Amino acid sequence: MPQPDHISIYDLPDFDALDDDTRRYFEVCQEKLGMVPNVLRTFSVNQEKLRAFGQYYNTLMLGESRLSKLEREMVAVVVSSANRCFYCLVAHGQAVRKLSGDPQLGEMLVMNYRVAELPKRQKAMLDFAWKLTTAPWEVAGEERAKLEAAGLSQDEIFDLSDVIAFFNMSNRFAIASDMMPNPEYHAMDRE
Repeated sequence: MPQPDHISIYDLPDFDALDDDTRRYFEVCQEKLGMVPNVLRTFSVNQEKLRAFGQYYNTLMLGESRLSKLEREMVAVVVSSANRCFYCLVAHGQAVRKLSGDPQLGEMLVMNYRVAELPKRQKAMLDFAWKLTTAPWEVAGEERAKLEAAGLSQDEIFDLSDVIAFFNMSNRFAIASDMMPNPEYHAMDRE
């Protein structure tokens, strides 16, 4: 059974009604990804917020960090699993499959990251992501000490916390918007 065929609850502007920079951004997405992610199409309802979202996302997930791109995507999936965000589980689960070359890892992170045999560093990161998402009031020095014991630096803990916070925000927006993932994501990077 296919997923619902809507993008989100919002009336989206036609391509011709978009600002020049947004049209160019969407054209680049189409060239590089073969699609315009539905999160960007949904944010096009407010193009100023789309620009802010895109800049923050690109800095956070594609910019310089001592966390690898795979680690950042793994965190995105675990946060999205805790929040049961269909859009982000599908989209970022695909990114984990692509970056890791392991379709099973993506599925494990979606369902229960604890079953994956991960290095101590990544396990500590995902434990922290889960706790900060599901019980943020319980996060204290002990949780940060576990990250440091797993070898994470202050800069890495900063970046980790930033990724966790961003995906908690974006999960809630995607859920509130009834945002559907692009159907293409489902089949990508599977054996």
